[in-house]
Amino acid sequence: MLSPDLQETLQRAVDDVRQRRHEDLQLEHVLLASLDSKEGADVIRHCGGDPVRLRVSIEEFLTDSVEVLPEDADIGPEQTMSFQRVLQRALMHAQGADRDVVTIGNFFVSMYRERDSHAVYLLERQGVTRFDVINYISHGISKVDPSSQGKRPQGAHAGAEEAETSSDPLATYTTELVAKAEAGKIDPLIGRTDEVARVIQVLCRRRKNNPLLIGEPGVGKTAIAEGLARMIYEDTVPEALKGAKIYALDMTAVLAGTRYRGDFEERLKAVMNVLEGDDKAIL
Repeated sequence: MLSPDLQETLQRAVDDVRQRRHEDLQLEHVLLASLDSKEGADVIRHCGGDPVRLRVSIEEFLTDSVEVLPEDADIGPEQTMSFQRVLQRALMHAQGADRDVVTIGNFFVSMYRERDSHAVYLLERQGVTRFDVINYISHGISKVDPSSQGKRPQGAHAGAEEAETSSDPLATYTTELVAKAEAGKIDPLIGRTDEVARVIQVLCRRRKNNPLLIGEPGVGKTAIAEGLARMIYEDTVPEALKGAKIYALDMTAVLAGTRYRGDFEERLKAVMNVLEGDDKAIL
């Protein structure tokens, strides 16, 4: 089922095609019509685009590049194959994600598969990428407003790429170990003083500060990370690590329900985008 906003957008696009006396309903007509909806304009704006400039660019394309039918010609309009493919993909994505409603955001995501589309070209020329759209409609992470991170836009429903996700990627896919230590869920670390000291030394470097713990299962790699989290909570670490947070990434949760190609990468990028905004985050 199409959301009310998407239904109204498609109807506006059809009316626009008839008014312009164009033969086909193209993606550019739909993109232009979507700018008249709050949802469509918000997605474009939060993904780094300018709805006003985008409207001007689409108008120029439709005026200069699309043939106008004679006055006596019958006006359908006909649906282009690209429009039909995009709508079909959006419906399939929603079904695959157990969603009942297809939104404008879903339509935008599916549209990026049409690499020859001028609509996609105009979006990317403004810096609006497919990942930006997914990141916003799935996780509420705005490209231009960091304060909106973690707030899912009202009425937005994710497509298949965003299935099984939460509005907060960190809460969904990670465990914050310092908070776990504060809750008394981490036992004292015994017999790993040298290893923890070396991890701290590496983390405090300005460059090449990624420690790598190698060993067979059960030798205590996770225990070292938890021990460091407990030290941060107890404030017994160097100044550079005070106030740091350690996030343990749950790879099982990241992989769960990834039905389509790119799902895993998009979830991981969502986590990384949030962490990159925190100077005290350790993954």
